[in-house]
Amino acid sequence: MCPVILIFTFRSTMNFIEELSWRGMIHDMMPGTEEQLNKEMTTAYVGIDPTADSLHIGHLVGVMMLRHLQRAGHKPIALIGGATGMIGDPSLKSGERNLLDEETLRRNQEGIGRQLAKFLDFESNAANSAELVNNYDWMKDYSFLNFIRDIGKHLTVNYMMAKDSVKKRLSADSNVGMSFTEFSYQLLQGYDFLYLNEHKNCKLQMGGSDQWGNITTGTELIRRKNGGEAYALTCPLITKADGGKFGKTESGNVWLDSRYTSPYKFVQFWLNVSDADAEKYLKIFTFLSREEIETLSVEHYQAPHLRMMQKRLAEEVTCMVHSREEFEAAMEAAAILFGSSSAEQLLRLNEKTFLDVFEGIPGFKVDPDLFKQGVKAVDLLAEHSAVFPSKAEMRKMVQNGGLSINKNKCLQFDQLLDTSFLLHGRYLLIQKGKKNYFLITATAEN
Repeated sequence: MCPVILIFTFRSTMNFIEELSWRGMIHDMMPGTEEQLNKEMTTAYVGIDPTADSLHIGHLVGVMMLRHLQRAGHKPIALIGGATGMIGDPSLKSGERNLLDEETLRRNQEGIGRQLAKFLDFESNAANSAELVNNYDWMKDYSFLNFIRDIGKHLTVNYMMAKDSVKKRLSADSNVGMSFTEFSYQLLQGYDFLYLNEHKNCKLQMGGSDQWGNITTGTELIRRKNGGEAYALTCPLITKADGGKFGKTESGNVWLDSRYTSPYKFVQFWLNVSDADAEKYLKIFTFLSREEIETLSVEHYQAPHLRMMQKRLAEEVTCMVHSREEFEAAMEAAAILFGSSSAEQLLRLNEKTFLDVFEGIPGFKVDPDLFKQGVKAVDLLAEHSAVFPSKAEMRKMVQNGGLSINKNKCLQFDQLLDTSFLLHGRYLLIQKGKKNYFLITATAEN
């Protein structure tokens, strides 16, 4: 496993606000927040939507804020929005969300909890050990009548209508509008803060800048109902240098769970970011020091083609989310496609990574019976597939030493290929020259 050093102390060993500031992770902060953090160990929380059993990299900013908080000696709470996740935040979606049943909710919470444990200390006896809570637990038995009597009376409709998230949703499409369910979202999120304030002495809520209105609803509710202290801090929404949405690829979200995004694809995402984004992401998604990042930036721009910042970014984040072994395996897999590699390295790839590496290359499906009987390479590549337009061209490439099968040089154009050649029982990797790959798949589905 990649060594992860977590520092948890009762007294602050670093200034949380200063740390977030130089990393570019503060967008808005309520007056008095820094003073509160400097005064005593402070409990703070970030809400997480449990619509899946895995986090994606869009969640990482909030998780990193919690980890910085704990490293600074404060107490983090990760709140799973089991209740609010059923409704949908009007600032995030154009449509309402599907209702999750409790079994799905609990399964998602368990999956997210396992991932959070890689970043936060939940197990120690330290005063600032992390906690995982689910707002469904305190909302499921709270009747509507009691809620509007106890909570709703403290905030006016005028106050709630003035929130940017509400105004933007109402002005976006007058034909759709906003349901009462969605409108009530900020009141429910505000109650989460109140509940944690009363039961966990939580005085700070953190989140993305689009959550400022919902978070300050919570601080206002605490002030009006109990006269208590409560503060708010938000980070900027992460975007790409070209203005595109961070964390999205053509195939969708980049997930932290390898079942949904393989470590190979995870690494490739970070390797492919722009120079400007790499420098920004190193500050946000790693724990490298200011000096380390500045030195790395200087070295990178002396030889930008080496993509030193991207490589270090991919290494740091992949080791943190997966492991050192997974990172090294992903880099080895990339070398198979983009550099020199051996047949042994190819054989070490699991099937999912193998398919990820060679996703998008030209491919052909052939009858698996060909391999049961044994088929000549020249017949397979020029007759049963269109890797070569003719047998003569295939012979010529073999004679020139330009053809490889499963990373082994093909020395005979009529080499007999049987089932023992099939990778994972059904694939054959053909390489023409240095860069042209083809995938032969033995399948009855032609």
